[in-house]
Amino acid sequence: MASLLSLLPLLFLLSCTSTFATNLPIQHVNHRLPSSPLDSALFLARSDPSRLSYLLSQKTTPYHNVPLGSGQQMLNTPSYVIRTSLGSPAQPLLLSLDTSSDAAWVPCSPCNSCPSSTLFLPSNSTSYSSLQCASSWCPMFTGSQCSDPTTATTTPCSYTQSFGDSTFTATLAQETLHLGQDAIPNYAFGCVNSFTGSTANLPKQGLLGLGRGSMSLLSQTGNMYSGVFSYCLPSYKSYYFSGSLRLGPAGQPKSIRYTPLLKNPHRPSLYYVNLTGISVGKVNVKVPLNSFNFDTMTGQGTVVDSGTVITRFTAPVYAALRDEFRRQVNAPNGYSSLGAFDTCFSTNDVAQAPSITLHMDALDLTLPIENSLIHSSATPLACLAMAEAPANVNQVVNVIANLQQQNMRVVIDTENSRVGFARELCN
Repeated sequence: MASLLSLLPLLFLLSCTSTFATNLPIQHVNHRLPSSPLDSALFLARSDPSRLSYLLSQKTTPYHNVPLGSGQQMLNTPSYVIRTSLGSPAQPLLLSLDTSSDAAWVPCSPCNSCPSSTLFLPSNSTSYSSLQCASSWCPMFTGSQCSDPTTATTTPCSYTQSFGDSTFTATLAQETLHLGQDAIPNYAFGCVNSFTGSTANLPKQGLLGLGRGSMSLLSQTGNMYSGVFSYCLPSYKSYYFSGSLRLGPAGQPKSIRYTPLLKNPHRPSLYYVNLTGISVGKVNVKVPLNSFNFDTMTGQGTVVDSGTVITRFTAPVYAALRDEFRRQVNAPNGYSSLGAFDTCFSTNDVAQAPSITLHMDALDLTLPIENSLIHSSATPLACLAMAEAPANVNQVVNVIANLQQQNMRVVIDTENSRVGFARELCN
């Protein structure tokens, strides 16, 4: 396969006060730049199966700009990153932005098998403190109470967590988190001491969770950002921190349409929306009855996620979408498969492809062609940039992924339980 092109965006984060929104640049993270957008997407999407498995494992006025960018550009990881820092004095870090995680974690020195040489040094910070088992934060991170209550005030709170194909062990700690112009004291996070398993697709310098749960950034900052944030993801062709993460209601787009967020108490971190249908061109795709149902027990439904690369639909939904797309494209020489993509065709044979619209409650989101069709720069080849969810990982959840969100402002308003989409060029 051709050498891989640039990669997906890193998210760059926040700076805000109670009356000002924080806007941070976002960047994708790879220092090795492949030659084709198609190859880049295929390369990055290799981590999607483990990502989908992770999603299903979830149980529980003026404004400042925060840069966000592609983690593939700088750290060779399939995520978006934000530039932030931790500690006193501040130690700079590039943290992956994850809208489906709550708990933040950072590799700390000393660390066994860490995926990066950039480590947070607790001994160099005057504001660092480890938390004991008796801390109210401990059961949130560990999922259980102290095994021995008699030593709860003297035993450090340690926990083990799976992430993708890796498992890490961390000590629960508190530290000052710096996001843009904001300093957030006593931020609870996992100080990671060791990794096991593959670390190839892990966030290299740590992760900041922007999920809906009690350990996330929005929960730990109280009313500081009024439960509102947005992001604009640049494409993986963008080399710099041209995207942004904006925290707080100020500076959010005024011309935007919203769809309600749904709550699943069994997967409280995830941002579910009610997908009601899909159109290819002007044709409503016919899917089996109840294909888009929301079910809190099974996890069935549709999730908006910043960490999955390619939008994935359950098998019957994707088959119906693909077949209608092929019917309208009508490629004279047929279709080929390439990695996760099974609907690739020669652009010498097809003048244009139909648009794809995602129908949600109160919102019809028509994807720009560049968000639904991905091209090879080396050959006259284009592929439908969506795929079937891997059967051995996920049979119930549809995921609207970051490739389909690129160059859009995605606004998540947890106070009013809604998510909005507005076109915005952030390359």
